[in-house]
Amino acid sequence: MPSLPQPSAVLWDMDGTLIDQTVAIVRCYEAVISELGHSAPDPQAIRRSLGGPMASTMTLFVEDSQLELACKAFRDRFPKSMYDGLEILSGALPCMEYFAHRDIPQAILTNKHGDTARAVSHHCGFDAFTKVCFGNGDSEWSKPAPELTHAALAGLDAKTSGAILIGDSPTDVETAQAVGIPCYAVATGAHSEAELQAAGANATYPTLGALLSDFID
Repeated sequence: MPSLPQPSAVLWDMDGTLIDQTVAIVRCYEAVISELGHSAPDPQAIRRSLGGPMASTMTLFVEDSQLELACKAFRDRFPKSMYDGLEILSGALPCMEYFAHRDIPQAILTNKHGDTARAVSHHCGFDAFTKVCFGNGDSEWSKPAPELTHAALAGLDAKTSGAILIGDSPTDVETAQAVGIPCYAVATGAHSEAELQAAGANATYPTLGALLSDFID
């Protein structure tokens, strides 16, 4: 018997959940921050901050007066190298295929810039299974704001009842909690299962493959 009930809709985080793009992301932050006259940031500090909007990470390393310039520089630079070292995480496509074969609608809900997220989704083949891809800049909201999650669900013609969120960070847990849906978290990003459990995830897994096994009957 499966351990988890079949969801009515699935909301996917992207970075650390479906893909590992940290090589390109860290290099871009390092370049932008260094060009603004700051010492190179700790790569692990960047990794731990991922999940929130890009501006939130930038505020850790640049002055407030430089924030707008830094964010623009990142958006201009990143598309040129965003596929360097990109990895589709194990289990991502099988999980998406599993839900698609059961006609369960899926969306990507990310704080990655929306245009970038959709380009990555197409590059990786995720858009074959997802109807909606909401990212930063597509609206006035970012995760964990409940308005963004409700907008993604509306794009799927789905309600919160029966929906789930699959992510890899405390931000994803908070996003799910804000609208009262379960968050199933995978420790494939910068956070351990223990950290995700402490954040309040409904269940945690080492990989997406392990999560999928709890849905299969």
